[in-house]
Order: sequence, then structure tokens, then C-alpha cells
Amino acid sequence: MTVRAGPITAQLVLVDGEVFEGEAIGAEPPGGVATGEVVFNTVLSGYQEVITDPSYAGQIVTFTCPHIGNYGINADDHESRRPFCRGVVVRDLARRRSNWRSTSDLDDLLRLHGVPGIAGVDTRRLTRHLRDSGAMPGAFGTADEDSLMAAAAAEGGTDGVDLVATVTCDKPYKVASVGGDRRIVAYDFGIKSTILNHLSALGEITVVPASTPAAEVLTSEPDGVFLSNGPGDPEPLADLRATIADLLGEVAVFGICLGHQLLCATLGAETFKLPFGHHGGNHPVRNLTTGGVEITSQNHNYCVVEGSIPAADVTHLNLNDHTVEGIRCRDVPAFGVQYHPEAGPGPHDSRYLFAEFEDMMESVGGPAGGRG
Repeated sequence: MTVRAGPITAQLVLVDGEVFEGEAIGAEPPGGVATGEVVFNTVLSGYQEVITDPSYAGQIVTFTCPHIGNYGINADDHESRRPFCRGVVVRDLARRRSNWRSTSDLDDLLRLHGVPGIAGVDTRRLTRHLRDSGAMPGAFGTADEDSLMAAAAAEGGTDGVDLVATVTCDKPYKVASVGGDRRIVAYDFGIKSTILNHLSALGEITVVPASTPAAEVLTSEPDGVFLSNGPGDPEPLADLRATIADLLGEVAVFGICLGHQLLCATLGAETFKLPFGHHGGNHPVRNLTTGGVEITSQNHNYCVVEGSIPAADVTHLNLNDHTVEGIRCRDVPAFGVQYHPEAGPGPHDSRYLFAEFEDMMESVGGPAGGRG
């Protein structure tokens, strides 16, 4: 860990005027001010995966677990090439790491990638406030309170912003198969490494930028197309909905998180913003087909309005707030789930969905290797 001369006082100021005191960790933001939409995540472990999840672009992540950083950081658990979150808020940053896989610590990771943070915050009070008042813009850093308040007021949040453009890859790349013979094209809206690990068990993956036209994808004759997770509001992503419309009916399609929202929106669904989002690894979801309950990993601020998708059946519901968690199209081979079956981090109850994607690809194109 990089040794500091001593604790540096910092503050987190929310747009509604709430102030939380702490000390600066990670990188020093320009002018002593970092801004973003403040949310909370309830996972008990997996902080590295959360921080490197591109779906947090534009957001400041608060960890409700009080002790963060105790097992350090390793090169294998990154979910993307770098963190895209605006900042990290913790109660207690571990000053000593202990794990045989660890090669560095959390503070070093934040500094390396220019991510500021604040520790020593009363995250219990902050979480209760966000739960009661909703996720909201905030600013933190070493600047004075008035400057932080002005920065929080100027922060626009994630509504109506195309954040996918900030996280998608610049050019296509391939991920080799580790078992299957399928040819899969994965749209990178902010795709996670753990998702690619699961898809690679089905076959070779070609990961393409979000702006890739459907015609270009279909020319390669894939067995299936995957629509990935990603950050922010699906509403401004009209070009992506048009692309998905051109894919439906031509190839098997599977969407997760933002990919699920975009699939639903392409079918005519409406979306809305949740008060404080679903961010954690313990969300109960009922599978309406089997009647079983799955404990799921989730990370989203927007949801699909139930009853607004006439061309699809709802397959999964959240048992906490009864929001839509999964759909399957009636007339074309396509389905999606709002949660994260790959679980990086989180429980593994829903990993069967990757096998369902394999079954759908076979129903459309036949056995693996049979297309083209």
C-alpha cells in the first residue's frame, strides 16, 4: 500500500444538503472534487468485481459492508479493463491485506486508475438516507463544503445520458472457446469478464462495439447474439434499439441487465427509474415457470414496466418489489433477464440461463457447428 503522511480530511455532500465526513483515499480528484450519482451496494464480498464493473459508470459506489479491502486485489478478478465508477465510499478501508491471491491493495487500485474515494464515512446513515430519499447526485473530496455543494448541484446524474459510449470497446475482439462449438457475437454495452467466461463454455465469442450494425453481425452467421449489461438509462439508446430490431427473428438473442432492458424496449416496453436501484448479491427472484426462488446478483437503476410488453411473457419477478426480472418473446427466439446469472460477485442459482441460451441456439440453427 502507498503510505500517506496522515489522514486527509474529506467530505461527501449530497445534492439535498446532507453532509458526511471522512478521509480521502485513492486518487486525488481534480480540484479536490469528484461528482456522480451516489448509490449503495450490499454485497459482503466481491468489492473488486463491483468497482471494475462498467455498469457503475457515472456513479459513486457506497459499500454497506463496513470492512472493505481486507483480502486485497488480484489480476484475475477484474470485470473489465479498468474501473469506470466515479468514486468509492467505505466505512473502514483495511490497512493490511491477507489473501494468497492478493498482489496489491484496494487503495493502490484506486490510485492506479485515477479513482477517488472516501473512507471513515457513516455508511449506515448514508445508506438509510439513500434508501429513504433515493439515489441522488453528490460530490466528495477535500474541497470546502460550499464548493462540494455547488458541484453536487451541477451533477446531472445518469438520466437521459448515453453512458454506453463511454465503456464499450473500440474494436471487435475474440474470446476463445473453452468447450463448446457455437459462434456467438456479444454486443459490448459494458460487458463483464465473468459473462465472457460463461459464454466461452458455449463457443467462440466475437465481442463487438455497441455501434456495430446488425447487418455486419448477421454476415458472420453467428449461432446467437448476446446483449450485455451496461450502465445508465436505456431511454436515449435509440440506435441500439434499432440494431436489436434488425436482429430479432434472424438469430437467437439473449440479454442481461441493460441488454434485457433494450430487448424489452425494442419490443415496445416502457422503462422507469427505481428509487435507489438494485445493487447487491442477495435479491430473491421467483422463476414463474418453475415456481422456484433464485437468490440473484443485481446491478441496475432502471426497470421494465410490467404489462408494457405485449409480445413477450414475463418469466421472472423480484420478490422484494415485484419488478420484472425476466421475459421471453412469444414469436421470435429471444429472452432476457434483468439480473446477473453469471454472478460476479454473487450466488450461482441462475447460471442455468446460459444452458437455456445454448438450447435456444440449437432450436434455431441446429447442433453446434451446423450453421454456415
